[in-house]
Amino acid sequence: MTEQALLRPPLSPTPRSTPTRLKDRARTDRADLDAVLDAGLICHLGVLLGGNPVVLPTAYGRDGNLLYLHGSTGAGNMRAALAQDVSVAVTLVDGVVYARSAMHFSMNYRSAVVLGRAVEITDPQQRLHGLRVIVEHAAPGSWDRVRPPNKKELAATVVLALELTEASVKMRAGGPSDDADDITAGGVWAGVLPTRQVWDPPVSAPDLDGGVAVPSSVSQRCAARQSG
Repeated sequence: MTEQALLRPPLSPTPRSTPTRLKDRARTDRADLDAVLDAGLICHLGVLLGGNPVVLPTAYGRDGNLLYLHGSTGAGNMRAALAQDVSVAVTLVDGVVYARSAMHFSMNYRSAVVLGRAVEITDPQQRLHGLRVIVEHAAPGSWDRVRPPNKKELAATVVLALELTEASVKMRAGGPSDDADDITAGGVWAGVLPTRQVWDPPVSAPDLDGGVAVPSSVSQRCAARQSG
């Protein structure tokens, strides 16, 4: 374990982050939280907007104990996120669990829900760092090879940071939990249909300059996921 990991605070067992059902699926190790966030691509940001609950998908990136989000300065959900506690959820589906009873069908999954008050990043260098983290999370190896954001783009973008202190992590793995009577009765298939994310071969933009090759960071990522 790195020194940075040792210095990070434990997940806080607050009333709103402590699972009340299926507690055996809960995970309290911060490494499990990191793993879920690092494996996901899209989070769902939940806020109250005009008194109504709104949940919107958005890109994100993690750096240590901070989760970075970004959006348009004119986006209502971004403004709302600064005035109240927010909820950020990431869910990864690993399989559909087929059972012998309709009420015992389930999912194998890994999920994380982060709660807290986001803060706006205003320092120019920290804003660029936050944007870099978000880009590198979705497309590793891209930030240093593309044009950086210009002043106009930065002026239209808000960057938020949310501390990963209060969070709930739950996971399920394995087969169905059928009733003994249903197992004894037999005659119905039960099991797991696993699912995973893979990258298909990259498709170049139709207006790409001739001779521009697919970056190694893209081709290697594709090969790794297809062989994984």
